[in-house]
Amino acid sequence: MLTRLRLFYAFMAVLLIFVGLTSRRFVAIPSATGDCLWAMMVFCCFRFLLVQTKLPKVAAISLLTAYVVEFAQLIRWPWLVQLRSTTLGHLVLGQGFLWTDLVAYTVGVALIYFACRLVERKF
Repeated sequence: MLTRLRLFYAFMAVLLIFVGLTSRRFVAIPSATGDCLWAMMVFCCFRFLLVQTKLPKVAAISLLTAYVVEFAQLIRWPWLVQLRSTTLGHLVLGQGFLWTDLVAYTVGVALIYFACRLVERKF
């Protein structure tokens, strides 16, 4: 059962990365959607690693990670700014602090948390 659950979360993380990258190509999709999807992907990655941990704890760890990454965008160390200027660095670490991103992360983690509660009952 744990292997199937891990495979499910690995698949979901990859799917969310694909959907998130694709969403940036459409002007009609708000940029907050990408932040929401990013937080959902973070949740899936933590759930993959912490499959035996209770969902609320995984949600808290995911949300804390997202918040730390967002607040870390206020740090302007030259090497960190340079890292963020790369494609991967920008996608993982972001570019600039926005309060609205914190809302998007909260919504994303809440959505994936409740969806996973329903899904994991089937496993």
